[in-house]
Amino acid sequence: MVDTKSENRRTDGPPDVESYMVKNPEQFARNMARALEEAGKAAAQWTRARESGEAEDPAAEPATDMVRTFSKLTEYWLSDPSRALEAQTRLFGAYMGIWANAIRKLSGEDAVSSGIEPEQGDKRFEDPDWARHAFFDFLKQTYLVTTRWAADLVDDAEGLDEQSRHKARFYVRQISDALSPSNFIMTNPQLLRETMETDGENLVRGMRMLAEDIAAGKGELRLRQADYSKFEVGRNLATTPGKVVARNELAEIIQYAPATKEVLRRPLLIVPPWINKFYILDLNEKRSFIRWAVEQGHTVFVISWVNPDVRHGTKDWDDYINEGIGFALDTIAERTDEHQANAIGYCVGGTLLAAALALMAREDDDRIATATFFTTQVDFTHAGDLKVFVDEEQVKAVDEAMKQKGYLEGSRMATAFNMLRARDLIWPYVVNNYLRGRDPLPFDLLYWNADSTRMAAANHSYYLRNCYLENNLARGRAKLRGKRISLQDIKIPVYNLATIEDHIAPAKSVFTGSSLFGGPVEFTLAGSGHIAGVVNPPELNKYQYWTGDLKAASLEEWLEKAVPTPGSWWVHWQVWIEKQNDERVSARRFERGKNFLGEAPGDYVRVRI
Repeated sequence: MVDTKSENRRTDGPPDVESYMVKNPEQFARNMARALEEAGKAAAQWTRARESGEAEDPAAEPATDMVRTFSKLTEYWLSDPSRALEAQTRLFGAYMGIWANAIRKLSGEDAVSSGIEPEQGDKRFEDPDWARHAFFDFLKQTYLVTTRWAADLVDDAEGLDEQSRHKARFYVRQISDALSPSNFIMTNPQLLRETMETDGENLVRGMRMLAEDIAAGKGELRLRQADYSKFEVGRNLATTPGKVVARNELAEIIQYAPATKEVLRRPLLIVPPWINKFYILDLNEKRSFIRWAVEQGHTVFVISWVNPDVRHGTKDWDDYINEGIGFALDTIAERTDEHQANAIGYCVGGTLLAAALALMAREDDDRIATATFFTTQVDFTHAGDLKVFVDEEQVKAVDEAMKQKGYLEGSRMATAFNMLRARDLIWPYVVNNYLRGRDPLPFDLLYWNADSTRMAAANHSYYLRNCYLENNLARGRAKLRGKRISLQDIKIPVYNLATIEDHIAPAKSVFTGSSLFGGPVEFTLAGSGHIAGVVNPPELNKYQYWTGDLKAASLEEWLEKAVPTPGSWWVHWQVWIEKQNDERVSARRFERGKNFLGEAPGDYVRVRI
């Protein structure tokens, strides 16, 4: 049942008290009993999985680290009684102002503005009753004051090392987002109205969905962010025509059919991340970078990584380079008779590509002529909130967990990524699914986001230690094939793309990494974030991008002189590619009658966990 009354409420005048009253007490009581029954099923699923050992508690390690971090913060504030008293007085003073405003509202007087308003773009408090209704306004104001006060405690703590401060900010934000009054029925006006108007039917549906999602996660909550039933890889996702032209136990190599009579002489190899699936670059016909690149005259090859299991536990970066990038380059040479190719690496696929290029330079292997990096970090000094999950204790715990199975469950990484934007990627779906009882809408990007991959133990361990924990790749201390590698050895032209709102590979981190390459670097900053900033077809005419001279000492200084251009950076990249070599040859078409291993997008990408 859709709450049409709530969605068409007037935005002025006194609050409508009747909307918050039970309409049918008997029906409401029955629905509460049914909701409790469904909640019991959810709890039983959760408990059963832990009693049988099928599920573990993934929150145990972060919770331990959070307590350890907050202990350091508390130590500072309690070490000086006057300091603690001053902080408490500041909070209580703000509470008294809110309380006085609430009294004025209840007595019909005009409230004095407190100056505490939600951040721009915060959709949690859009319902008019958050401002109009004295009770909900009081809750909102108290919440905002408290969470900002807690954030200030972190920022004002002197002597706290930067890693601990970074962690404390992150954990304070997680707790603040979780405790928002918008997440609870009795403190969210829209939820409370819907519950009253449906006599609690929304909670019955919501608790049923909760039980289903815990069952689907085998004892862990698999939060559904979209209606997944509307999508199928190969049917309405990843539909660009092509063939699987090679396969080994780690990767399938896909070659896409040409769309032009002539193609660029240099083929294009795309190295996607192994922590999620390559079809983010081929979501649908209108937003497919792969399809667009084919239409620009590229002969596109893509690595489709296997979704690893226990058989792949010992595969490390040497193997991913040999059996992934090296295997793809061998396949390209065999199928096109070309010695050199252009290469693109996306996110951690770009980090792997950078390491491979440094190794290839060391071994005088010149098969890659240019490199493009999409939101790729090679220097992890400014790696953002993901560093919260990477310290010696947590990496050891992950190593130990991976040893038992040979891989890390994809749900662990998916949860970590969602926590980076919990306000957008977790709590709205908790509210919509389990409290409003509404099915999420079909959305291809969120289907892809939920289509997780596992991480092979040796590969993931090397990545965490040599990149996030010790930053060895940036420092020239990483080793591959027993040889120390240096990014300075990479002399080929590099196109380095960052996105201004990236929460996974922050623009500052990507910019800093640009100085580590030994050859010419074209640094470009695109609008939006890690996905939308990359997957931005020219036809949509969205966002903008900035270009400029890399001589600037910082990203902020670079931006001051950078030239903004409306629209997609794709066209700019294509011009850059053709400046390196624009020679064209007849299109490389698939030979009739020749045996291929299958149609694109292949078999590996279809394996779900």
